[in-house]
Amino acid sequence: MKCPYTNARSVGNKQEDLEAMVQQQSCDVVAIRGTWWDESRGWSTARDGYKLFRRDRKGRRGGGVALYIKKALDTISINEDGVERLWVRIKGKANKADVLLGVCYRPPSQEEEVDNLLYKQLKNVSGWSARVLVGDFNLPDICWELHTAERRQSRKFLACMEDNFLSRLVGEPTRGRTIFDLLFANRDGLVGAVMVGGCLGQNDDEIIEFLIFGEIRRNIS
Repeated sequence: MKCPYTNARSVGNKQEDLEAMVQQQSCDVVAIRGTWWDESRGWSTARDGYKLFRRDRKGRRGGGVALYIKKALDTISINEDGVERLWVRIKGKANKADVLLGVCYRPPSQEEEVDNLLYKQLKNVSGWSARVLVGDFNLPDICWELHTAERRQSRKFLACMEDNFLSRLVGEPTRGRTIFDLLFANRDGLVGAVMVGGCLGQNDDEIIEFLIFGEIRRNIS
């Protein structure tokens, strides 16, 4: 499955850019953060041939995450309590592992109590043999080379990733000189061909493109 992940900074004003990216790259899945969905504007969310899964920010503007997934893929949304996190189960063929795909946005000022909800979710899905997680976690003090951090919240994040056997697969900056957007997988060979480059519209956040390998069940209709 071909999967780009990007920061939209408002899907409403980048619909044409998003449509062009989906069509040109023949994407199976598109993961988005920064949807900034606003029902009052009546934005069109439809993409021909795709199902939309979304979780909007509650109570204030900005934020939000979404997944566009081809209708041909057999999928189930995993409803978990939490803010700006989304999990979708992509079914594997008979006797093959399902893939659990998550997208997350963590605001810079997020409280530790809300962080703990994410860590609880990761523990709840730890039994899945194939897990992929993308997102912006806004923890710039992490030194990925040494696997250390200055802040307590960042150290807890590192510990959680290690406890859940999630390995980082992005090693180059995604905004300026900083690695904000991250991609994790829980086993070797599940994700490959990772590339960072390009942007959606005039954004300065780089797009992360990757492949998910697996024998995925497809609907025939």
